[in-house]
Amino acid sequence: MKLSTDIKIRLFGPLALFLFGTFFFRLNWYFEFSPYQIIKTDLIAILAGYTCWELTRRVVVYLQRRYPSHTQTRIRLRWLLLALPVLANFGWLIRKVAHTLIDQKGWFWPHPVDYTSSLGIQFFYHCVYMVIYEGGYLLRQWRQTYVEKEALVKTNMQSQLDSLKTQISPHFLFNSLNSLSSLIGENPRQAEAFVDEISSVYRYLLRSNEVDLTTLRNELAFIDSYFHLLKTRYTAGIELYVFAPEQEQGLLLPPLTLQMLVENAVKHNIMLPEQPLQIEILARDGHLIVRNNLQRKQASVPADGVGLVNIAAKYRLLGTAGVDIRDDGESFVVTLPLLTPTVANTPATLPVARSGL
Repeated sequence: MKLSTDIKIRLFGPLALFLFGTFFFRLNWYFEFSPYQIIKTDLIAILAGYTCWELTRRVVVYLQRRYPSHTQTRIRLRWLLLALPVLANFGWLIRKVAHTLIDQKGWFWPHPVDYTSSLGIQFFYHCVYMVIYEGGYLLRQWRQTYVEKEALVKTNMQSQLDSLKTQISPHFLFNSLNSLSSLIGENPRQAEAFVDEISSVYRYLLRSNEVDLTTLRNELAFIDSYFHLLKTRYTAGIELYVFAPEQEQGLLLPPLTLQMLVENAVKHNIMLPEQPLQIEILARDGHLIVRNNLQRKQASVPADGVGLVNIAAKYRLLGTAGVDIRDDGESFVVTLPLLTPTVANTPATLPVARSGL
């Protein structure tokens, strides 16, 4: 508890409890006793309240320092329950001694009913003292634990997200080099153009690891360059159609999402001039839809866990669900949510080779 807050509680807490106790326990006294007796009784009550408050506070703070962990809460509560009767009797004793000295009367034992009633009131007050300090301590511990847990979860999620992003660079480079290796023997001129495209595309890929989200506009410009690599390799065997209204292009998605979806279609389908692979990219109503016709390769292609699994994991770590995958036998469709800029800070613009899809 902050020092300023503790001082205010210690200053005004006993007065507030005195007014509360006067209203509920001693209001009839103001109609039965003289002003002198009322003032005397009130001063004794206030003095006893401040004394008992400070004593109980010291006991609670001592136990909190002796057993500070939240796992030791039961130990603290056990000691407080043991201390409660002692503190309540001490509060009764203070008031008894004060009345005896002020009234200048000899000591006498009270009637058992009066003692029980007064002790019950003291139990109530000391329970309030303990609840204020121990309850506040437990609340601060809970807040600290919650903040630490949230920070740990966030750190863990960011670590997983960074791990997912680092999977893309070697995966993409490996596939690109395989394509380049094939082109060198088949068409050296195309291989040279392919190298130029790779340098532009790979520059975007390297920068994509620096951000968690990018705009759809950046992704579309990148996929334009990436599609030129595919077109160089497969010529008329692949076609790309894009429809993304301007108002949708400012929305966000994880970097390289489109590249992985297009690559997934290329990986699992036949691409021939007489039987082209047709890929459609559509943005509407805050969603991105990527569709391709199905013409599966006869030989099964082993999954490497980088494509669709990576995309779904990224969205899950970003706290967004709703990745929908459909296969109706004729087409393969992936629908993804596009995030608004208010969900996260809009990332820096990433470099691309071409634009103008």
